[in-house]
Amino acid sequence: MRRISCKGWIGAGVLASTLFMASCTHEVKVEEVSLLPLPGEIQQTEGVFVLKNNAKIGFSDPSLEPAAGYLAEMLSRATGYSLTAVSGKGDISLQNGKTGEKVGAYTLRIADNQIEIKGNGYSGVISGIETLRQLFPPQIESKEEVGGIDWAVPNVSITDVPRYEWRGLMLDVSRHFYDKEEVKEFLDLMSLYKMNKFHWHLTDDQGWRVEIKKYPLLTEKGAWRTFNKHDRGCMEKAKSEDNPDYEIDVKKLRVEKGDTLYGGFYTQADIKEIVSYAAVRGIDVIPEIDMPGHMLAAVGNYEGLACNEKVGWGATFSSPMCPGKDKAINFCKDVYKEIFDLFPYKYVHIGGDEVDKTNWEKCPDCQKRMRVNHLKSEAELQSWFNHEMEAFFNANGKEMIGWDEIIEGGLSETSTVMWWRSWSKDASKKATAHGNKVIYTPNAPFYLDYQQDKKSIVNIYNYNPELEGMTDAQKELIMGVQGNIWCEWIPSRERMQYMAAPRMLAIAELGWTNPNQKDWEGFKKRLSNQFKRLNVMNINYRIPDLEGFNNNNVFIGEGVVALTCLDPSAEIHYTTDGSMPTLDSPKYEDTIRVKETTDFTFRLFRANGKKSDFVKTRYVKGVYSPAVQVAPSTPGLKAVWHEYRGDSCDKIAGKVNGTYRIEDVVIPKGVKGNIGLLINGYIKVPKDDIYTFVLLSDDGSVLRIDNELVIDNDGPHAPREIVCEKAMKAGYHPIEVRYFDHNGGTLQLKVFASDGKLIPFTNLYAH
Repeated sequence: MRRISCKGWIGAGVLASTLFMASCTHEVKVEEVSLLPLPGEIQQTEGVFVLKNNAKIGFSDPSLEPAAGYLAEMLSRATGYSLTAVSGKGDISLQNGKTGEKVGAYTLRIADNQIEIKGNGYSGVISGIETLRQLFPPQIESKEEVGGIDWAVPNVSITDVPRYEWRGLMLDVSRHFYDKEEVKEFLDLMSLYKMNKFHWHLTDDQGWRVEIKKYPLLTEKGAWRTFNKHDRGCMEKAKSEDNPDYEIDVKKLRVEKGDTLYGGFYTQADIKEIVSYAAVRGIDVIPEIDMPGHMLAAVGNYEGLACNEKVGWGATFSSPMCPGKDKAINFCKDVYKEIFDLFPYKYVHIGGDEVDKTNWEKCPDCQKRMRVNHLKSEAELQSWFNHEMEAFFNANGKEMIGWDEIIEGGLSETSTVMWWRSWSKDASKKATAHGNKVIYTPNAPFYLDYQQDKKSIVNIYNYNPELEGMTDAQKELIMGVQGNIWCEWIPSRERMQYMAAPRMLAIAELGWTNPNQKDWEGFKKRLSNQFKRLNVMNINYRIPDLEGFNNNNVFIGEGVVALTCLDPSAEIHYTTDGSMPTLDSPKYEDTIRVKETTDFTFRLFRANGKKSDFVKTRYVKGVYSPAVQVAPSTPGLKAVWHEYRGDSCDKIAGKVNGTYRIEDVVIPKGVKGNIGLLINGYIKVPKDDIYTFVLLSDDGSVLRIDNELVIDNDGPHAPREIVCEKAMKAGYHPIEVRYFDHNGGTLQLKVFASDGKLIPFTNLYAH
């Protein structure tokens, strides 16, 4: 820790804790400079600025008055000071000015008696305000006055510019609803980390959440439902996992004719209030009214919108709107016209994903539309619909965004593509080659509703949106990155925040910070420093995974359990009898030695007692598995592709589509669609050792070695990595990997010796 006395400066450098002797009798403590996202350039100099009561927040331009008021309100709550926004210069001055080519760039200069924020436009000033906010002690986030704190920030000079213009989060309020105040709280969290695009998924099959005055049934009936399978599943999880965050929010229930209904919606006044709230914080709001699919809440309440009156669910998706009927087209335009009036930002999201076109194939209106417009397929019919809507958007001063399915059947010249299907690997290249802008939101790793593990944050942090083979012109069309929160299994504010944070912080830094500054270890430290601030904000963040163990651990003789946790305020409690840990369970404080096979259940608890998800791990007392007496002569592995539609690795069977020789545990080139993959061979290990096997798959996979199940990663799921150990003698060991998927997913196996060295797959041999 550094000190400045009345005699001068001791120490030098940036990103350090500081104490300043404001007088010869009083020391003012300044928090460590630990900013997220990381600024482009930062220099720390001698001295501090101490905020005083009755300070003035000056603004140089009338357009900055909302920003000045926002800053004054933010700093007043916890300090109890009377701070006012004034035109002209103040103790803290906000200015518009050219600070770089990109919108959102800013400079922040802090001296003993003056703070100056100069932004490239309003959003740049807001970015500077959010950096200043993080320089204050975390208690500045308190909603009540906090005493005994010197509200001081270190003297720094920061020059900063965003990497991408689009740094977004999407919130799905259809599957589960979040009220006005919960959305505002979400926007406050976004603004803290300079996230500037709020994608609001307002309609879907499960609920219509925005008032449309011309069609009142959309909210009178379409905003409410009886409990569905996800509601019931969440309530079951609340009990089985001892987690109240899965409970259905009783504030969103009502009883009608004896039925309990779940739902809610925003009035148009609510929408305007939230949009204005976001704008003050430099956040643009992008509404999504999903069509022509995912419209059951609409087609189920108004006749003549679907191909026929038998609306409901098909094999996978719901009945779509009928693009062959003029009534349906006019309905869509009527809805959008009211949406345009509510949302001033130029972009509107049409959705356009996961459309079941089966009804279109049989519908005389759709087939007539195709004949009249010389369309060759139902995919082109959807493209026709997209173009029809986009022309309407453009005529009303709006631009269209759609999920990457809008590429199929023909992409317009001006639409923006949101790439989400990670298995459709060429989507962003196709769109940018066509001259269209792209926003990166691939489901792996940017879907924040996906279950979290040890790799979730680092996979986001290390993601590179600039794909190989892209020209410089194509890279210029990448607008940025966005995390998506789909809420089928997220029924409460607490669970939503838990799934979003801290992964959203990694997205914030990916979207803002120059990639040349990337430093995973540095990011982890700065992330750890944010937890105290999030605690003050009462954000129900997820403590990142415990480190120091695998899903399955093997020891010879005696094992040692040695855990590490990124959150210094967290407590670790555990059980060994299969029960759920509570605060009364044994507390992990030091290493644990095990002499027999032991099953542990660990659970993290935040400082306020809130529970994290639990994690189970096994420590197995093992022996070295003997090698087999074979000497395979054919390098590689044998892979057999079965046409398989099931969801269990053990049941893989059916027509054989191909047999392949592969040199790695991967999906062979050309294998796609319904995949049931059986991979067999041998692995050669160089010495008697405990080896670590890392199996990543999307969907299910299992690994057997020496006819023993080593990794069970089975069942339908998003990309998930399982890490287990096995003790093996030097030599050859038979290996089998089973894998299934129905979209062309992910399969990868890595093997490490106990010294961390990767075992090369040249040591794999086929039967």
